[in-house]
Amino acid sequence: MNQKQNILNKYESWGRFPRSEPREVVNLFWRNEIPDLNQFSSSVLAYAYGKSYGDSCQNDGGILLDTKGLSRLISWDRKKGIIRCESGVTLAEILDFAVPQGWFLASTPGTKYISVGGALANDVHGKNHHKNGTFGCHVIKFELIRSNGERLICSEDENYELFCATIGGLGLTGLITWVEFKLQPCPSSFFAIESIKFDSLEEFFEINEESEVFDYTVSWVDTTATGSKLGRGIYNRGNHANPKLYKLPDLPKPKQIPLPIEAPFINSCTVNVFNMLYYNKQMNKVEKQIVHYDPFFYPLDAVVGWNRAYGKNGFIQYQFVVPFERGKETIQKILRKVSDSGMSSFLTVLKTFGYVKSPGMLSFPRPGITMAVDFRYDGQQVLDKLKELDVLVREAGGVIYPAKDSRMSSDDFQRFYPNWKEFSEFIDPKFSSSFWRRVTKS
Repeated sequence: MNQKQNILNKYESWGRFPRSEPREVVNLFWRNEIPDLNQFSSSVLAYAYGKSYGDSCQNDGGILLDTKGLSRLISWDRKKGIIRCESGVTLAEILDFAVPQGWFLASTPGTKYISVGGALANDVHGKNHHKNGTFGCHVIKFELIRSNGERLICSEDENYELFCATIGGLGLTGLITWVEFKLQPCPSSFFAIESIKFDSLEEFFEINEESEVFDYTVSWVDTTATGSKLGRGIYNRGNHANPKLYKLPDLPKPKQIPLPIEAPFINSCTVNVFNMLYYNKQMNKVEKQIVHYDPFFYPLDAVVGWNRAYGKNGFIQYQFVVPFERGKETIQKILRKVSDSGMSSFLTVLKTFGYVKSPGMLSFPRPGITMAVDFRYDGQQVLDKLKELDVLVREAGGVIYPAKDSRMSSDDFQRFYPNWKEFSEFIDPKFSSSFWRRVTKS
């Protein structure tokens, strides 16, 4: 493999679709040595670990600013759980540092191998959104470097409009160099989990309604099920495990399994088998266990390069949220379409968003039911099927998640996010992305 191909692979998106080729990659290491951004002839965009599924982390034909070198802890208040670190620090590093001291992330997505800057720029959410909101809800302040040379501190008290535009702003308002945010107390690194097997979508909603008292909730859904079993799955709910109330196991040894080859393991046959086995792996209706945070929050992190299981063409993760009043009806229609289409989806997540509002101007989560479905990219037929799902989301008054999108139309984006023009006033003129050019036709 030649050097150019190595660079392309290193700086692709997690979904590996669409393909993108930056003109140049500039590595950043020191906050006081950030280059003059106006010296570059092309637009720029920060890039760390490439865990965004679509093209929001891509800048085709432009410059990528690699922020992995901005990886230092700046300050830590153990009593208050307030940490300040550079934007390239990963959530994994935060957990390794803070959990032994009794603190946990207040909001975390399904992978810990993302940067703090990326968590802010995408305003990520997790299993406890109904309690804690998004990552941006816990951000206190950050530094933003603009292409005119300004170094701005953004918070609720300073540069508030830029503060709101940058949280969930997809990296377009400037370069985030450090972030200060609040963690939440945790009594241990373990969680008390209940797994409940449900036989239908109707039962999911019944269980979900009685699970609001739990801090963390999420469900896996079998998209291959049909008829009366449509929407069957496994509901997981849990809380932090206090050693005063539970006998905790020993800390597990970290294990990671590399995916040995790049091959399209995900197809209609393997998906049917996987969904059947996964649903039936739980023998009892309800199972309770004490688990470490890794398998509960980050199960796929244990498989290195799991995105390659979809083959060289990559995959699309389709995530949307629809209001509660249309949730059951819309989820049912979408599950039917997915099941009838034969599109391959082994990873489907269903949960609720709560009413904690993010300061982020373009933030995705809002009260309602959210669903995320993975599809192997097989060409135009997949894109055509997803357009049919778009119609159902639109009709229900829902929206699609920009951080995971790779094919949303400009009309839909502008309909879903009507304040996009207001947001665009805060975009740094030197910053751009493949996503933004696509959805604004700019």
